[in-house]
Amino acid sequence: MKAIRAHKVGGPEVLRYEDCPDPAIGQGQVLIEVQAVGVNYTDVLSRSGANPPDSFPWIPGREVAGRVMALGPGARDVAVGDLVASTHVFGAYAQRAVVPWEKVVKLPQGIDVKTGAAIMLQGLTAHYLAHTTYPLKKGVKVLVHAGAGGVGSLLIQMAKQRGAYVFATVSTQEKARIAAEAGADQVIIYTREDFAEAIRKATGGMGVQVAYDSVGKATFDQSMKSLATRGLLVLYGQASGMVPPLSPWTLVHGSRFLTWPSLWDHIADRASLRRRTNDLFNRIIAGKLKVRIGRTFSLAQAAEAHRQLQGRNTIGKVLLIP
Repeated sequence: MKAIRAHKVGGPEVLRYEDCPDPAIGQGQVLIEVQAVGVNYTDVLSRSGANPPDSFPWIPGREVAGRVMALGPGARDVAVGDLVASTHVFGAYAQRAVVPWEKVVKLPQGIDVKTGAAIMLQGLTAHYLAHTTYPLKKGVKVLVHAGAGGVGSLLIQMAKQRGAYVFATVSTQEKARIAAEAGADQVIIYTREDFAEAIRKATGGMGVQVAYDSVGKATFDQSMKSLATRGLLVLYGQASGMVPPLSPWTLVHGSRFLTWPSLWDHIADRASLRRRTNDLFNRIIAGKLKVRIGRTFSLAQAAEAHRQLQGRNTIGKVLLIP
Protein backbone atom coordinates (compact mmCIF):
# COMPACT_ATOMS: atom_id res chain seq x y z
CA MET A 1 0.00 0.00 0.00
CA LYS A 2 0.93 3.66 -0.19
CA ALA A 3 1.41 5.54 3.07
CA ILE A 4 2.99 8.64 4.50
CA ARG A 5 6.02 7.84 6.63
CA ALA A 6 8.55 9.89 8.56
CA HIS A 7 11.99 8.52 9.36
CA LYS A 8 12.86 11.30 11.80
CA VAL A 9 11.24 14.32 13.44
CA GLY A 10 11.40 17.66 11.67
CA GLY A 11 9.48 19.96 9.36
CA PRO A 12 6.73 18.93 6.95
CA GLU A 13 9.40 17.81 4.47
CA VAL A 14 10.11 14.69 6.57
CA LEU A 15 6.72 13.29 5.52
CA ARG A 16 7.33 10.94 2.59
CA TYR A 17 4.83 9.25 0.30
CA GLU A 18 6.12 5.68 0.18
CA ASP A 19 5.31 2.07 -0.57
CA CYS A 20 5.09 0.03 2.60
CA PRO A 21 3.69 -3.36 3.67
CA ASP A 22 -0.04 -3.73 4.24
CA PRO A 23 -0.90 -3.84 7.95
CA ALA A 24 -1.35 -7.33 9.38
CA ILE A 25 -4.81 -7.94 10.83
CA GLY A 26 -4.77 -9.55 14.26
CA GLN A 27 -7.08 -10.86 16.96
CA GLY A 28 -10.12 -8.62 17.44
CA GLN A 29 -9.05 -6.16 14.74
CA VAL A 30 -10.81 -4.63 11.75
CA LEU A 31 -8.99 -3.92 8.47
CA ILE A 32 -10.24 -0.68 6.91
CA GLU A 33 -9.83 0.54 3.35
CA VAL A 34 -9.16 4.18 4.22
CA GLN A 35 -11.26 6.67 2.25
CA ALA A 36 -10.73 9.82 4.35
CA VAL A 37 -8.19 10.80 7.00
CA GLY A 38 -8.55 13.54 9.58
CA VAL A 39 -5.51 15.81 9.93
CA ASN A 40 -5.10 17.10 13.49
CA TYR A 41 -2.67 19.38 15.27
CA THR A 42 -1.49 16.47 17.39
CA ASP A 43 -0.04 15.02 14.14
CA VAL A 44 1.96 18.22 13.68
CA LEU A 45 3.25 18.10 17.27
CA SER A 46 4.40 14.51 16.89
CA ARG A 47 6.05 15.13 13.53
CA SER A 48 7.89 18.23 14.77
CA GLY A 49 9.23 16.50 17.88
CA ALA A 50 7.12 18.28 20.52
CA ASN A 51 5.49 14.92 21.25
CA PRO A 52 7.69 12.53 19.27
CA PRO A 53 6.72 9.03 18.08
CA ASP A 54 8.05 6.03 20.00
CA SER A 55 9.82 4.61 16.94
CA PHE A 56 10.59 5.12 13.25
CA PRO A 57 9.62 4.79 10.48
CA TRP A 58 6.37 6.30 11.68
CA ILE A 59 3.01 6.65 9.94
CA PRO A 60 1.11 9.64 11.37
CA GLY A 61 -2.60 9.94 11.99
CA ARG A 62 -5.25 8.80 14.46
CA GLU A 63 -8.53 9.42 12.63
CA VAL A 64 -10.02 7.56 9.64
CA ALA A 65 -13.21 6.64 7.87
CA GLY A 66 -13.62 4.00 5.21
CA ARG A 67 -14.92 0.57 4.28
CA VAL A 68 -14.35 -2.65 6.23
CA MET A 69 -12.18 -5.02 4.17
CA ALA A 70 -11.73 -7.89 6.63
CA LEU A 71 -12.33 -8.94 10.23
CA GLY A 72 -9.78 -10.61 12.46
CA PRO A 73 -10.75 -13.48 14.80
CA GLY A 74 -13.07 -12.26 17.54
CA ALA A 75 -14.02 -8.98 15.85
CA ARG A 76 -17.75 -8.23 15.90
CA ASP A 77 -20.46 -5.56 15.60
CA VAL A 78 -19.38 -4.65 12.04
CA ALA A 79 -19.31 -6.57 8.75
CA VAL A 80 -17.21 -6.55 5.61
CA GLY A 81 -18.46 -3.72 3.40
CA ASP A 82 -19.67 -1.49 6.24
CA LEU A 83 -18.65 2.18 6.26
CA VAL A 84 -16.99 2.89 9.58
CA ALA A 85 -14.90 5.49 11.40
CA SER A 86 -12.43 5.48 14.26
CA THR A 87 -10.13 7.79 16.15
CA HIS A 88 -8.09 4.99 17.71
CA VAL A 89 -5.86 4.35 14.70
CA PHE A 90 -2.08 4.21 14.80
CA GLY A 91 -1.01 5.03 11.26
CA ALA A 92 -4.01 6.68 9.60
CA TYR A 93 -2.06 8.37 6.77
CA ALA A 94 -2.29 5.27 4.61
CA GLN A 95 -4.49 3.38 2.17
CA ARG A 96 -5.26 0.71 4.78
CA ALA A 97 -5.40 0.66 8.56
CA VAL A 98 -6.20 -1.79 11.35
CA VAL A 99 -8.25 -0.85 14.41
CA PRO A 100 -9.55 -2.83 17.41
CA TRP A 101 -13.21 -3.67 16.70
CA GLU A 102 -14.43 -2.05 19.93
CA LYS A 103 -12.94 1.29 18.80
CA VAL A 104 -14.79 1.29 15.46
CA VAL A 105 -18.24 2.83 14.93
CA LYS A 106 -20.51 2.17 11.99
CA LEU A 107 -21.51 5.27 10.02
CA PRO A 108 -25.29 5.63 9.85
CA GLN A 109 -27.19 6.61 6.72
CA GLY A 110 -26.73 10.35 6.27
CA ILE A 111 -23.11 10.46 7.46
CA ASP A 112 -20.59 10.13 4.62
CA VAL A 113 -16.95 9.15 5.02
CA LYS A 114 -15.65 12.71 4.86
CA THR A 115 -17.95 13.78 7.68
CA GLY A 116 -17.08 10.60 9.57
CA ALA A 117 -13.37 11.35 9.39
CA ALA A 118 -13.94 15.00 10.26
CA ILE A 119 -16.09 14.46 13.33
CA MET A 120 -14.45 11.68 15.31
CA LEU A 121 -11.56 13.29 17.17
CA GLN A 122 -12.68 16.91 17.13
CA GLY A 123 -16.39 16.23 17.51
CA LEU A 124 -15.85 13.87 20.40
CA THR A 125 -13.50 16.38 22.02
CA ALA A 126 -16.07 19.17 21.76
CA HIS A 127 -18.70 16.79 23.12
CA TYR A 128 -16.90 15.88 26.34
CA LEU A 129 -15.76 19.47 26.89
CA ALA A 130 -19.33 20.81 26.73
CA HIS A 131 -21.09 17.92 28.45
CA THR A 132 -18.62 16.45 30.95
CA THR A 133 -15.56 18.57 31.74
CA TYR A 134 -17.85 21.52 32.48
CA PRO A 135 -21.52 20.60 31.91
CA LEU A 136 -22.72 23.82 30.30
CA LYS A 137 -26.14 25.24 31.05
CA LYS A 138 -28.22 28.31 30.39
CA GLY A 139 -26.58 31.59 31.32
CA VAL A 140 -23.02 30.28 31.76
CA LYS A 141 -20.42 32.51 30.12
CA VAL A 142 -17.65 30.69 28.29
CA LEU A 143 -14.53 31.49 26.30
CA VAL A 144 -13.63 29.34 23.28
CA HIS A 145 -10.25 29.87 21.66
CA ALA A 146 -9.70 29.11 17.96
CA GLY A 147 -13.40 29.62 17.32
CA ALA A 148 -13.10 28.94 13.58
CA GLY A 149 -11.16 25.72 14.04
CA GLY A 150 -12.44 22.16 13.97
CA VAL A 151 -13.07 21.77 17.71
CA GLY A 152 -13.82 25.44 18.28
CA SER A 153 -16.67 25.76 15.80
CA LEU A 154 -18.30 22.55 17.06
CA LEU A 155 -17.83 23.55 20.70
CA ILE A 156 -19.48 26.92 20.05
CA GLN A 157 -22.51 25.19 18.53
CA MET A 158 -22.82 22.77 21.44
CA ALA A 159 -22.40 25.55 24.00
CA LYS A 160 -25.15 27.59 22.38
CA GLN A 161 -27.48 24.57 22.29
CA ARG A 162 -26.99 24.28 26.05
CA GLY A 163 -27.82 27.94 26.56
CA ALA A 164 -24.35 29.37 27.25
CA TYR A 165 -23.13 32.84 26.26
CA VAL A 166 -20.01 32.38 24.12
CA PHE A 167 -16.96 34.57 23.67
CA ALA A 168 -14.73 33.28 20.86
CA THR A 169 -11.24 34.33 19.84
CA VAL A 170 -9.86 34.17 16.30
CA SER A 171 -6.91 35.64 14.41
CA THR A 172 -8.55 37.17 11.32
CA GLN A 173 -11.72 38.86 10.12
CA GLU A 174 -12.58 35.87 7.93
CA LYS A 175 -12.28 33.52 10.89
CA ALA A 176 -14.40 35.92 12.93
CA ARG A 177 -17.18 35.46 10.39
CA ILE A 178 -16.93 31.68 10.71
CA ALA A 179 -17.08 31.80 14.52
CA ALA A 180 -20.09 34.13 14.37
CA GLU A 181 -21.84 31.77 11.95
CA ALA A 182 -21.26 28.96 14.45
CA GLY A 183 -23.20 31.03 17.00
CA ALA A 184 -20.60 32.92 19.06
CA ASP A 185 -22.19 35.88 20.84
CA GLN A 186 -19.03 37.99 20.81
CA VAL A 187 -16.01 37.32 18.60
CA ILE A 188 -12.67 38.85 19.56
CA ILE A 189 -9.83 39.13 17.06
CA TYR A 190 -7.00 38.56 19.51
CA THR A 191 -4.39 39.96 17.12
CA ARG A 192 -6.11 43.35 17.41
CA GLU A 193 -7.26 43.55 21.02
CA ASP A 194 -6.63 42.07 24.46
CA PHE A 195 -9.24 39.36 24.78
CA ALA A 196 -9.06 39.25 28.60
CA GLU A 197 -9.69 42.99 28.78
CA ALA A 198 -12.56 42.73 26.28
CA ILE A 199 -14.18 39.93 28.29
CA ARG A 200 -13.81 41.79 31.58
CA LYS A 201 -15.41 44.85 30.03
CA ALA A 202 -18.29 42.87 28.51
CA THR A 203 -19.02 41.05 31.79
CA GLY A 204 -18.78 44.05 34.09
CA GLY A 205 -15.47 42.81 35.48
CA MET A 206 -16.83 39.36 36.34
CA GLY A 207 -15.19 37.15 33.68
CA VAL A 208 -16.25 33.76 32.32
CA GLN A 209 -17.08 30.61 34.28
CA VAL A 210 -15.04 28.41 31.93
CA ALA A 211 -12.32 29.03 29.34
CA TYR A 212 -11.55 26.32 26.76
CA ASP A 213 -7.94 26.76 25.64
CA SER A 214 -6.36 24.66 22.89
CA VAL A 215 -3.63 27.19 22.13
CA GLY A 216 -1.55 26.83 25.29
CA LYS A 217 1.55 28.91 25.91
CA ALA A 218 0.51 32.07 23.99
CA THR A 219 -2.93 32.38 25.62
CA PHE A 220 -2.62 30.76 29.04
CA ASP A 221 -1.97 33.86 31.16
CA GLN A 222 -4.74 35.89 29.52
CA SER A 223 -7.12 32.94 29.69
CA MET A 224 -6.52 32.82 33.43
CA LYS A 225 -7.22 36.55 33.68
CA SER A 226 -10.50 36.01 31.82
CA LEU A 227 -11.90 33.73 34.53
CA ALA A 228 -14.55 34.65 37.04
CA THR A 229 -14.11 33.78 40.71
CA ARG A 230 -14.00 29.96 40.99
CA GLY A 231 -13.77 29.76 37.20
CA LEU A 232 -12.30 26.78 35.36
CA LEU A 233 -9.52 26.90 32.77
CA VAL A 234 -9.62 23.83 30.53
CA LEU A 235 -6.39 23.17 28.62
CA TYR A 236 -6.83 20.62 25.87
CA GLY A 237 -4.09 21.50 23.38
CA GLN A 238 -0.79 23.27 22.88
CA ALA A 239 -0.84 24.73 19.38
CA SER A 240 1.51 27.55 20.43
CA GLY A 241 3.67 25.41 22.71
CA MET A 242 3.53 23.81 26.13
CA VAL A 243 2.57 25.99 29.10
CA PRO A 244 5.62 26.37 31.38
CA PRO A 245 5.52 24.70 34.81
CA LEU A 246 3.53 26.76 37.29
CA SER A 247 3.01 26.91 41.01
CA PRO A 248 -0.37 26.04 42.52
CA TRP A 249 -0.16 29.55 43.99
CA THR A 250 -1.16 30.78 40.53
CA LEU A 251 -4.69 29.56 41.24
CA VAL A 252 -5.14 31.27 44.61
CA HIS A 253 -6.41 34.60 43.31
CA GLY A 254 -10.07 33.99 42.54
CA SER A 255 -9.97 30.36 43.77
CA ARG A 256 -9.61 29.22 40.16
CA PHE A 257 -9.50 25.67 38.83
CA LEU A 258 -7.23 24.19 36.14
CA THR A 259 -7.59 20.88 34.29
CA TRP A 260 -6.22 19.12 31.21
CA PRO A 261 -8.69 16.37 30.23
CA SER A 262 -7.97 13.65 27.67
CA LEU A 263 -10.36 12.42 25.02
CA TRP A 264 -9.23 8.83 25.56
CA ASP A 265 -10.44 8.85 29.18
CA HIS A 266 -13.89 9.92 27.98
CA ILE A 267 -14.30 7.16 25.38
CA ALA A 268 -12.31 4.47 27.18
CA ASP A 269 -15.10 1.88 26.90
CA ARG A 270 -17.27 1.01 23.92
CA ALA A 271 -20.48 2.16 25.63
CA SER A 272 -19.07 5.68 26.13
CA LEU A 273 -17.75 5.82 22.56
CA ARG A 274 -21.07 4.77 21.07
CA ARG A 275 -23.12 7.05 23.30
CA ARG A 276 -21.11 10.10 22.30
CA THR A 277 -20.82 9.26 18.59
CA ASN A 278 -24.52 8.43 18.36
CA ASP A 279 -25.33 11.83 19.83
CA LEU A 280 -23.00 13.54 17.36
CA PHE A 281 -24.36 11.64 14.35
CA ASN A 282 -28.00 12.30 15.35
CA ARG A 283 -27.35 16.03 15.69
CA ILE A 284 -25.64 16.19 12.30
CA ILE A 285 -28.41 14.25 10.56
CA ALA A 286 -31.03 16.49 12.20
CA GLY A 287 -29.20 19.61 11.02
CA LYS A 288 -28.44 20.74 14.56
CA LEU A 289 -24.67 20.44 14.20
CA LYS A 290 -22.79 21.68 11.16
CA VAL A 291 -19.41 20.15 10.36
CA ARG A 292 -17.22 22.52 8.39
CA ILE A 293 -14.76 20.68 6.16
CA GLY A 294 -12.15 23.14 4.98
CA ARG A 295 -9.43 21.91 2.67
CA THR A 296 -8.90 18.41 1.34
CA PHE A 297 -5.56 17.11 0.07
CA SER A 298 -4.51 13.89 -1.58
CA LEU A 299 -2.56 11.51 0.64
CA ALA A 300 0.61 12.40 -1.28
CA GLN A 301 0.08 16.06 -0.26
CA ALA A 302 0.27 15.39 3.49
CA ALA A 303 3.32 17.65 3.90
CA GLU A 304 1.43 20.59 2.37
CA ALA A 305 -1.56 19.87 4.59
CA HIS A 306 0.77 20.15 7.60
CA ARG A 307 2.24 23.41 6.31
CA GLN A 308 -1.22 24.93 5.93
CA LEU A 309 -2.40 23.73 9.33
CA GLN A 310 0.76 24.79 11.14
CA GLY A 311 0.64 28.19 9.43
CA ARG A 312 -2.95 28.70 10.66
CA ASN A 313 -4.11 29.07 7.07
CA THR A 314 -7.01 26.65 7.43
CA ILE A 315 -10.64 27.04 8.44
CA GLY A 316 -12.56 23.99 9.60
CA LYS A 317 -11.40 20.42 9.24
CA VAL A 318 -8.47 19.38 7.03
CA LEU A 319 -8.73 15.96 5.36
CA LEU A 320 -6.47 13.68 3.35
CA ILE A 321 -8.06 11.54 0.65
CA PRO A 322 -6.01 8.41 -0.21
